Amino acid sequence: MTATFAGVVVLAAAGGGWALFHDERPPAAAPPVPTGTAPVTRADIAERQQVNGTISYDGAYTVNGAGGTLTRLPAIGATITRGRALYEADGRGVPLFYGPRPAWRAFALGMTPGRDVEQLERNLRALGYKGLTVDRHYGLSTYYAVRRWQHDAGLPVTGTVSLGQVVFLPRPLRVTGHDAHVGDSAGGRVLHGTSAVPIVSVALDPVMAPSVRRGDEVIVTLPDGDTRDGSVARVSTVAQTAAGQQDGGPPQSTIPVTIRLGGKPVRTLDQALVQVEIVARRHAGVITVPITALLAQPGGRFAVVTVEGNRHEKVPVETDLFDETAGLVEVTGVTEGAQVEVPKE
Repeated sequence: MTATFAGVVVLAAAGGGWALFHDERPPAAAPPVPTGTAPVTRADIAERQQVNGTISYDGAYTVNGAGGTLTRLPAIGATITRGRALYEADGRGVPLFYGPRPAWRAFALGMTPGRDVEQLERNLRALGYKGLTVDRHYGLSTYYAVRRWQHDAGLPVTGTVSLGQVVFLPRPLRVTGHDAHVGDSAGGRVLHGTSAVPIVSVALDPVMAPSVRRGDEVIVTLPDGDTRDGSVARVSTVAQTAAGQQDGGPPQSTIPVTIRLGGKPVRTLDQALVQVEIVARRHAGVITVPITALLAQPGGRFAVVTVEGNRHEKVPVETDLFDETAGLVEVTGVTEGAQVEVPKE
């Protein structure tokens, strides 16, 4: 009697005994990996490195009141948008308008033209008040638009915007703190905040700074392990120097870098630590092949297989920068335009 189990042949022998004989046949060879070709190209590539960053919100703004008694403050963490009240004084809301120029005078018929008038008119237009010309002149069309807005906002309908009746800030305000209490005078600092735009701040090693440019794409890993795409918004031209470490080492210089996040809103704590994959080195106009074309060789070396017609030749190469985002590696040993073998996807 004979039975076969997983490559072992079992034979029945006389007297009820059993003899075992291993199958000496070699295992079946793995099927070959399908391959294609890719060109050797000349490209700009960048090698990235993970650095620490801190998530926060862009900008820092202070809201000053123009008098009266403070009767209401927004909740800390609230985001105030155009036309909404930043605070309330004497029972009347003081709305936020967008613009880089702070209010410094009243708006009324007969005032001299200026950029601040144009800024006011842009906000009225954005809030839906038509029939006015957005320019630097406070004419009748602006006067009547202001009256309609004042009526809708529950403000005294005068056609004149007194100093302090609106607050101009560049964008929506995320309230981070109160500088006065309800019942206090609204004649000084009332509250402060930031924009609602999340950013990541990185204190970069000056050695890496020359390779980092505005607009560079980065990947940010949040504390919960989720990732966000981002881009470099600002690279400071002035280094910051912090005190030396506790062991008495020399002061450490860093370059502040600001990264703007993309994608869906970030739901994490302000000042939380994150990981940032950022450009560490950059080479322009170098010979590259796909990383998948590399064949590991003894001694930590690499080779590629060049393809010309039916001819396949293994060629040793020297590697330098690995750009994992682009899937390319800088090499020497092959020429631009040659074809190299790569696995098919």
